[in-house]
Amino acid sequence: MSTIMDPTDERVPVARQLAPRSGELSGRLALLDISKPRGNVLLDRLEALLSDRLPGVRIKRYAKPTFTKPAPDDLRAEIFRDNDFVVEALAD
Repeated sequence: MSTIMDPTDERVPVARQLAPRSGELSGRLALLDISKPRGNVLLDRLEALLSDRLPGVRIKRYAKPTFTKPAPDDLRAEIFRDNDFVVEALAD
């Protein structure tokens, strides 16, 4: 059984259920480094863990040119076109 942690201030908690899961995950995962210091270290570790645990997932790395601006349109379009999921890394 899983417990859902809800950070909102609910005086009377709302009952929630997890969506059904198949137990398997497959597809294409984008790991996006926003170019903050040590973000690549976080993504290196995450990629290693996910590769071991999710053999049905193909992982591809991307990086923004700078963390101070949004990702360029062409980068966002490529990530959208070529992937099913995105994990964005923030670190300092």
